[in-house]
This record gives sequence, structure tokens and C-alpha cells, in this order.
Amino acid sequence: MTKADIVEQIYEKVGFSKKESADLVERVFGLIKETLENGEKIKIAGFGNFVVKEKADRRGRNPQTGDEIIISARRILTFKPSQVLKSSINS
Repeated sequence: MTKADIVEQIYEKVGFSKKESADLVERVFGLIKETLENGEKIKIAGFGNFVVKEKADRRGRNPQTGDEIIISARRILTFKPSQVLKSSINS
């Protein structure tokens, strides 16, 4: 499913115009993105949690040369589905 598909679903099911639907989707995703950029957790009941985690520097190996390298620290985004979502997928 793409962002355009979500806009289309809102347009058909809620009755907003296509422009209003697109604006709504953009605002929701913008808010989610901004919240995650600030390092905050997003919890959507019945769906799951989005969490930004910090990863420290670590040693790695270049697979082509075998040389040891340092993999720099970074932030990663994780998603943990809720039990409700897991149940609906597996039923």
C-alpha cells in the first residue's frame, strides 16, 4: 500500500475531498516523522510501537577485504506490533 492508496481510501470511506485527504495524510505522516526525529516513542493502540534506539560505535569487518573497520554510532527505528495486530495477522 502506498501513500496514494491511503489517500484514496480516506477519500472513499470518509468523504473528504481528494485534496483534504492528501493534506490529512501528509500532516499525520509529518507529525509522526517529527516525533520520531525528536527521539520520542509513538504508541498506536491496537497497532504497535515505533521507537528510535541509539546504537553505539562498534567494530565490524569489510567483507571484501577482511579489514577491520569501525561502524559509526547511529539511530535506528524499530517497530513492535501489538498483540492485537499479531493476532489479526495470524488468524
